[in-house]
Amino acid sequence: MDQATTGPATPENAFLAVCAHTHLFPGARCRIRGLPDPDAFAAAPRPVELALRFADDVLTEAELRTEGPTGTVLRVAPYTTGAGTTIDERSWLVRELDPSDGEVVLVLGGSAST
Repeated sequence: MDQATTGPATPENAFLAVCAHTHLFPGARCRIRGLPDPDAFAAAPRPVELALRFADDVLTEAELRTEGPTGTVLRVAPYTTGAGTTIDERSWLVRELDPSDGEVVLVLGGSAST
């Protein structure tokens, strides 16, 4: 299957975050894999590079930011879905970070201005 254009190349040190949909929205969940201590990370998140993999296998670069007055924010690079829809760069407030089965479930809130 030919894959649509994805976002920028992801850094080698990025943690994989698997998302259940082809795009993000308030309430969307992504499972961050490979963190050394998921419980500690969920309790006190730190900035990390992520490689978001969407349900259509498109991969794009993202970063979790923890500094600033709005709290934890997920910044996602632009990408194109498998169906060809272009998604612009966007930042999302992170509503929850919950440890689950050795991973951290990230739940998005609304859009963030960063």
